[in-house]
Amino acid sequence: MATVNPTQLSPEQLKELIQGPGDEWTYEMRRQCQEILPGVLLGPLQASKSLETLQSLGVTHIVCIRDKMEAFSVRPRFPDKFTYLVLDVQDSEEQNLIRLFPQASAFIDSAISKGGRVLVHCNGGISLSPAFVVMYVMQHLQISWEDALHMVQNRRYCISPNGGFLTQIKEYESIYKAHNTLANYPQQERATVARRKREDDSDDELELRYVN
Repeated sequence: MATVNPTQLSPEQLKELIQGPGDEWTYEMRRQCQEILPGVLLGPLQASKSLETLQSLGVTHIVCIRDKMEAFSVRPRFPDKFTYLVLDVQDSEEQNLIRLFPQASAFIDSAISKGGRVLVHCNGGISLSPAFVVMYVMQHLQISWEDALHMVQNRRYCISPNGGFLTQIKEYESIYKAHNTLANYPQQERATVARRKREDDSDDELELRYVN
């Protein structure tokens, strides 16, 4: 599975990517992890507990997302074998995921840029970790929240982010798009706008001095 560059995908290729492989889903697969994007796997706690399985999948980094009350059981199992990021997050509709997402996103990006493979997991792999992965897919592929949710669901059919997480996933679409717009704004035009603002501020200051 090669790294996906969204700018090189045609609309048909992107649609095919979102639809997924169409593999038959069985109940037992809930206990396993699935590859959502090249190098990004999503699963439950159980998928993080087998050293043999993790090594067979080529995992190098693990994002362990847990409620603080689960810290005794949901924890890094092999800190000497893998690089971990642990996020203490409440699995409640009031929990702010958007504030925590940049840390997870940067960790995943760094791992992949080094040729690594990342497992993102929570306890059940149903609500909490899928919410982070949906936001990551949305941002990485620059697609809508609906398409990102469908893409993750088409690979891990059992996911079901709670209502509060789903609301934040929807909100994140406008946030990442605004960030991309700003980042893509031509540097020269940004400099021109900044210069004009300084000039306008100077004019206002001169006018105030004159009035005084």
